[in-house]
Amino acid sequence: MKKGLLATLVSAAMIATMFSGAAMAESTGDTEGFQATPEWYAEADLSVLEGKKLGITIQSLQNSYWAGVMTALGEVLDEAGADYNIVACDDSSATQIGQIENFISAGCDLIMAHPSDAAALEDVFADARDKGIKVMCWDDPMENTDVNWILDNHYLGNQIGQLAGEFINEHYDADNKAEVIVIGYPQTKILLEREEGIMEGLEQVADGNYEIVANQAGIIASDAQTAVETTLQAHPDAKVVAGIGAGAMIGADEALNIATGGEIPEDMGVFTTDVTKQQLEQLQDETYPAKGIIGFEGSDEDTARSCASVYAKLIADEITDQNVFRAVVPITPDTVDSIMEGMK
Repeated sequence: MKKGLLATLVSAAMIATMFSGAAMAESTGDTEGFQATPEWYAEADLSVLEGKKLGITIQSLQNSYWAGVMTALGEVLDEAGADYNIVACDDSSATQIGQIENFISAGCDLIMAHPSDAAALEDVFADARDKGIKVMCWDDPMENTDVNWILDNHYLGNQIGQLAGEFINEHYDADNKAEVIVIGYPQTKILLEREEGIMEGLEQVADGNYEIVANQAGIIASDAQTAVETTLQAHPDAKVVAGIGAGAMIGADEALNIATGGEIPEDMGVFTTDVTKQQLEQLQDETYPAKGIIGFEGSDEDTARSCASVYAKLIADEITDQNVFRAVVPITPDTVDSIMEGMK
């Protein structure tokens, strides 16, 4: 069984999920498709992958998100008896095109790419499909694919906002409004969509019970920490943070931990997306205010098994929609232990 999987994995938690599972994705807000559920993935028969040749090319394996998920995916494919090769293009379109051409020459049954540049892969993907190879894209709504496995980033942000809104309603009301800090990153379209979704979700659930006192950019943890520390100087009662990624949670947690000396009041909470070990550890640690993460499928193992399920359904011709929106799930202190067990 061929395995080109992860000769060296480098954990870089501070940059790991700058874009995480939506690294280069374009907007999917108007894209037709359907929202997958955990039950939909569970229906897949992974035994159809036995003996199938799979070629998988990823932007980069030099961060903890992709290293963890691809390690888990390799384990799932081993269990299923697949013949697979997982490679990284190191964010080079030319390299990735060459990798896909090699997969075509090798007679792969299925090729999946997490594109460095989706537009650059359209022609080589069309060639693969002409040769009867199933083609899947992770993250971008491409044209020459059988399946695009994508996120609706506005919906993802909406779920972050709703989770934060539920917390606000538990601890605040119209006479005692929560002071909220939103950590976004409007420079990047998909992250702006998440930010706009957060605002929408907050309004849908907690309308009248909160006030946004700051809206700051903070894609990496150090920037988010500085943003929260600066906001607290003007708004010392700000206790709720909603953000667009791992950096927002890690940085906000540190700022609020320092501000409170680790004595976190029950009405203080931080809510974001992405799933890294550091985030989960802070969700487990009562000296940090992390209260909720909207995760992609769940743990590394959950994401890997979901991805393999799409492979199986695709090979079995069980997918009729080109666009499959990834399932998202809330992770809270009540569920974090089980998620941590599935991290790599």
